[in-house]
Amino acid sequence: MDRYVLLIKAPKGYDMTPVKKDIKKLILEKYPELKAELYRCIGLTVDLVILYKDGIVLIKRKHEPFKDHWALPGGFVEYGERVEDAAIREAKEETGLNVELIKLIGVYSDPNRDPRGHTVTAAFLAKGHGNLKGGDDAREAKVFSFDEIKSLKLAFDHDRIIDDALKILKEVSL
Repeated sequence: MDRYVLLIKAPKGYDMTPVKKDIKKLILEKYPELKAELYRCIGLTVDLVILYKDGIVLIKRKHEPFKDHWALPGGFVEYGERVEDAAIREAKEETGLNVELIKLIGVYSDPNRDPRGHTVTAAFLAKGHGNLKGGDDAREAKVFSFDEIKSLKLAFDHDRIIDDALKILKEVSL
């Protein structure tokens, strides 16, 4: 069986009951061979702590949420894409860098980590190669020293991801 998802973005607390009924009725009447089920969705994302020129690469977000805040490069995993490939793609799109994934830092799943809705991220530690240049959803890309990062207010839960990455770096010599 193939599965398709119709994404409906509703305001928090919106009563979806009549919408569910209408969609089920429409599908039953027009496409009786199909079955409609409405479930709330979780978004799958990737984030990267990219080591580059004695620091960590951050991007300045071009769009809400957290527009103009510093953040780790990352984004949504596309259908049929492995998280590792999504991380490499997002790094290239947002920073211009080619990356070598070193290690999975962790999986972060707090339902409140993203104001757009429940997202789960797979965060990777990576080494960057090439010329740094902000692109795609990034207004700017910049390298920050480990000390500078501690004083920044970062988007989402990226401070926690960086803290976990720094713990890994202390355990492993790169």
